[in-house]
Amino acid sequence: MENIDWKNLTFGYLKTNYNIRCYFKDGKWSDLEISDSEKFSIHIAATCLHYGQEAFEGLKAFRGKDGKVRLFRWDENSKRLQNSAEAVMMQPVPNEIFKKAVIEAVKMNANFIPPYGTNGSLYIRPLLIGTGERIGVKPADEYTFIVFVSPVGPYFKEGFRPVKMQIARDYDRAAPLGTGHVKIGGNYAASLRASERAHHEGFSSCFFLDSKTKTKIDEAGPANFFAIKNGVYITPKSPSILPSITNMSLRVLAAELGLKVEERDIMVDELNSFEEGGACGTAAVISPISEIQDRETGAVYKFASGNKEAGQWCKKLYERLQGIQYGEYPDTHNWCLEIEC
Repeated sequence: MENIDWKNLTFGYLKTNYNIRCYFKDGKWSDLEISDSEKFSIHIAATCLHYGQEAFEGLKAFRGKDGKVRLFRWDENSKRLQNSAEAVMMQPVPNEIFKKAVIEAVKMNANFIPPYGTNGSLYIRPLLIGTGERIGVKPADEYTFIVFVSPVGPYFKEGFRPVKMQIARDYDRAAPLGTGHVKIGGNYAASLRASERAHHEGFSSCFFLDSKTKTKIDEAGPANFFAIKNGVYITPKSPSILPSITNMSLRVLAAELGLKVEERDIMVDELNSFEEGGACGTAAVISPISEIQDRETGAVYKFASGNKEAGQWCKKLYERLQGIQYGEYPDTHNWCLEIEC
């Protein structure tokens, strides 16, 4: 094992041994290339630099209780990257290349997978960028696909503890007919100012409302939002929300645990009626929310789960999902791919 303080990992970048690269040129993808460099050369007129032809993914590999390494739902990440590529007119990465590159990146950096019991995982970042040169606004004819990894801990410093969030009415992350439904850098760039302000004012992240009416919950910063009310798992349904693979999985688990599941509009005025709330995503897994403050109106929405401990349903969902990922609970849906490392 590497000389790393596994139990105190944050969600940050640590250099690992290798990354995997693949290039689209002359109408075809190249063979995979293994690199030990953290840098690469790029043309000054590359479309990723000028016209935002860029998309990325985030998924994790876990070292289980039985010592096995499990990759969680890679196929859904591959599909989502293809959707993102098509949205900004990039060459989609075929499933077989995506899978092979991700597995190779995990294997080549197996000594960076946090040990079982440390609450850490190996975060995997596939990146697709337009590298062909253009001066006019036009899609590139060359693309670079890179997969790199880093061992990580909790996304929020609080870990699995309730956090406070802030509603930012004066900023929009994405528009209904824009690119909010795909995972591209522009959406995150648009969220930075509001997010950094929320951090500066003592909140873990910010909530974005729908850009048209400012009455409905959209995204919970870099994550999806869900809430529990009267035995129902409720999550927003919106054309400008990134479909979270974690949220998709939690909806299945919620139904198995006896909750009804609803995807629908969630009005800001409804927040006070929820028993529990949480932000969910690959990075965050589940971050229970204790309260949400509206920066503009001053309204404070508190959930019945309290400020110090996660609510019972957040706990159950978190334990079930992590149990599957770490091999503590049967993977009845075949979500995990075991990798020989």
